[in-house]
Amino acid sequence: MTDFRDFRGGAKPLDDIDLPRIGYRIKVGEDEIHAVMDVEAAGGAWDGQKRPKMLFEPHRFYKNVPPEKLAQAVAAGLAYKTWGEQPYPKDSYPRLVEAMKIDETAALKSASWGLGQILGENHAMVGYDAPQAMVLAFMEDAETHLDAMVSFIIAAHLDDELRAHNWAAFARGYNGPQYAKNAYHTKLAAAFAKWSKIRDTAWSPTMDAVPVPAPAPIASDVVAAVTETVKAAVQDAVPAVVQKLPEPIALPVPAVADPISVYNKVLGSLKGSTQGGGVFAAALLLAYKFDIVPEALKEPEAMAAVGVIGTWLFTTVMGAIKTYSAPKNAEASA
Repeated sequence: MTDFRDFRGGAKPLDDIDLPRIGYRIKVGEDEIHAVMDVEAAGGAWDGQKRPKMLFEPHRFYKNVPPEKLAQAVAAGLAYKTWGEQPYPKDSYPRLVEAMKIDETAALKSASWGLGQILGENHAMVGYDAPQAMVLAFMEDAETHLDAMVSFIIAAHLDDELRAHNWAAFARGYNGPQYAKNAYHTKLAAAFAKWSKIRDTAWSPTMDAVPVPAPAPIASDVVAAVTETVKAAVQDAVPAVVQKLPEPIALPVPAVADPISVYNKVLGSLKGSTQGGGVFAAALLLAYKFDIVPEALKEPEAMAAVGVIGTWLFTTVMGAIKTYSAPKNAEASA
């Protein structure tokens, strides 16, 4: 059997904000939610022993218990065919515990639980795989009771009736066709009228939105310092070979054959490529040093990819610039 720890868990009460927040799922306010809670569980989630409020229903146990165990349940006085055959005791937990000894799952299905008095049979309608899971969740936090109540209202298609304050139709769907015997509809109307005169908790859907922090601005002095550092680093980082490359040779040659221009273009491309790669490498190192790169680019694979692609791009661009800006032989000799 499941260890329910005497049905005592965290027993966390509702927060004021829970009612308007969860009620917003079906576009109703606190007053409608309060009305249902008042009628179903007198507005409270827990009994005097901090257990979820619970009512064991013998007529439901009669239907839920396996046929081979029915005679035992009836003989123990835990199951009978028709609702109301016997009065309910003040505390249903002793009867529930005895019924669980016969069949745990059938017993849990046959009890109404928590703020909304959700019948264990309806565990799947409120998002639980088994009645055991629902009860264990209900033991911890009253918010789960309220969330299950609203989920049941949605699954049973009763949200329109609640929004319209059609209390008879709502009570018929929520409490069954015998709702009038217990005057559920008039009790709901009276509870709603009472809560309508009480000020609601201030809440709006935007209050649940998680703010996204804006990126911290980079101080102008930091930008200036980084810029100067990059300039200095670029001057130092360009390989010495660039400084020692020969100047373009300008010799008069026939316009048809221009080998010197070709030579100048090759030298320009080599200078541009080397300078472009050096500039990018230095800028990239400084960016990582001052931690001004996105988090996604701090992984080793991302760093390598940025380095290869960026170096290739700067090399190509600067090489092209230097190539096309190198003097032709005719221009150099003019």
